Amino acid sequence: MAENFHDEKLDSVRIKITSFISFLMGFAQAAMVYVLSSYFKLASGTENVGIFYAVVYVIVLLILLNFHKVVRKLGKATVYYLAVLIKIIVLVFLVMLAPSKLGMIFLMVYIIAGALEWTSLDVILESFSKDTMSGRIRGFHLTVLNAGFVFGPFVSTYILDKIGFQSVFIFSLIFNSLVFTLSLMSFNKINHKFEQKLKTSELLKKVIARKNVMRIYYISIVLEFFYSVMVIYTPIYLRDLGFSWGNIGLIFTVMLIPFVLFSYPIGYLADKKTGEKELLIFSLFVMGISTATLYFIGSADILIWSIVLFATRIGASFIGVLQDSYFYKRIDGCDVDIIDFFRTSIPVGYITGAIFSSFIIFFLPIKAVFILAGLVILSALYPAFKLKDNQCELKMPAKCQ
Repeated sequence: MAENFHDEKLDSVRIKITSFISFLMGFAQAAMVYVLSSYFKLASGTENVGIFYAVVYVIVLLILLNFHKVVRKLGKATVYYLAVLIKIIVLVFLVMLAPSKLGMIFLMVYIIAGALEWTSLDVILESFSKDTMSGRIRGFHLTVLNAGFVFGPFVSTYILDKIGFQSVFIFSLIFNSLVFTLSLMSFNKINHKFEQKLKTSELLKKVIARKNVMRIYYISIVLEFFYSVMVIYTPIYLRDLGFSWGNIGLIFTVMLIPFVLFSYPIGYLADKKTGEKELLIFSLFVMGISTATLYFIGSADILIWSIVLFATRIGASFIGVLQDSYFYKRIDGCDVDIIDFFRTSIPVGYITGAIFSSFIIFFLPIKAVFILAGLVILSALYPAFKLKDNQCELKMPAKCQ
């Protein structure tokens, strides 16, 4: 057991600025994320597009395992700037290209840069945060971020239906350029560098020794597994059922509302009343059952799909806040190596989700991936029950493990 005494200073102004930048990032990302799989399908000629995501996130995983080394050399803000700039350059090329193999390569680079952008912002946000307010800070941050995320799918699917992929790329380019401009003005004095030097093997040993960090890490992997399956195959399956892009955009907008409604209240509740453990268990159960239920829906009814997908995101919105609240109460802004390891849950989840779902649809219809995702989600109940809970604000222990 390692003691983790640290004094963190709250910077509420910087948190609000960072959250507003996240709002713009969320809007830009949402405009892209739910149409990517359809672009890959059109450019490659196959519905089994999971392999492209698997390749992308293997690269992301390798980068994140060494991410702390890059931050140590360049600084937090510089890495963030580079990631956003790469996205902007890639979008310029995508605007000029029709769906093609070259376009797929650029799109894969875009996804990689996006993953690094979000990881960098996480490190920056933790520099302004205070442990006892972790749930509220993360809840507020995710609420603002997801407010931008909610309307992205509706806008992108609408313009995709009317104009085409180039219009989506132009839309995202505008918002990414705005993000880059604002971040240059906001983060120019926080380019802190990370001093600790660890090899990847030493980092793994350091994290594995902290059992509760590994348990919440598995829960995070499961959440990203869920996202990979849903992001890749839900749009394709809905198109196969006969939904127009306009209807899909409407369904996805309703689906994402829980992230705006519940993120801050759940973070507040975890801080003040309950801790994270019980809420995580409840959330995993809700998300697992509702996701598996999608297998049994074969109708093209907008209301039914909106309701069930809404239910899946209730669980996901809870977990998104709770996993971050739990994790960040056990580390501080100097633990860049542990933070970037924790964020490897994103590529690990996407790699396993893409590989397993691709294998499944070789033998079974696409809708079978929803059963797979449901079972994987429910598997996280065991580590959730084993977690040592964080107490509410007044009783939070000083020790972490």
